[in-house]
Amino acid sequence: MKVKLRDIIDGMDMQFDGSNSYLNIKTGQVITVSVEELRAAEEEESFEHLHDWQQDNMEVAIDVIENFENYKELPTKFDINDYAMMEGYIYSLENEQSARSLLEAIQGKGAFRRFKDTLAYLGILDNWYAYRHECYKKIAIEWCEDNSLEYSE
Repeated sequence: MKVKLRDIIDGMDMQFDGSNSYLNIKTGQVITVSVEELRAAEEEESFEHLHDWQQDNMEVAIDVIENFENYKELPTKFDINDYAMMEGYIYSLENEQSARSLLEAIQGKGAFRRFKDTLAYLGILDNWYAYRHECYKKIAIEWCEDNSLEYSE
């Protein structure tokens, strides 16, 4: 079975603090579960009192715990260096004034927000997203190859 790079990229992008994304190597499905849901699944307590969507999440978490050999964890936010990605984009720019503005924007606290605001002001936000997508795609391909997984675009 070939996994879809788009699914891997989306799974990497959907992660947030306190969550993990996995590829089910049997089905090719990418899922994201919170660390809290994984902990609750390990405790094996009843979850019928939860909302339907929460019960669905718990069923996924239980499947990850009980069938961990069927899952591969996707690269995490710690594996993906967004700051280095931003710097790489800045240094790829031909417009020196834009590059200087963006380098200033990424200094100090709030760098990610200022970076996006500056990109929008400069009218190059779409270019950044295309660059970022290509970086994520490269990471996804390397991850697939490291895990001996065939992939399709």
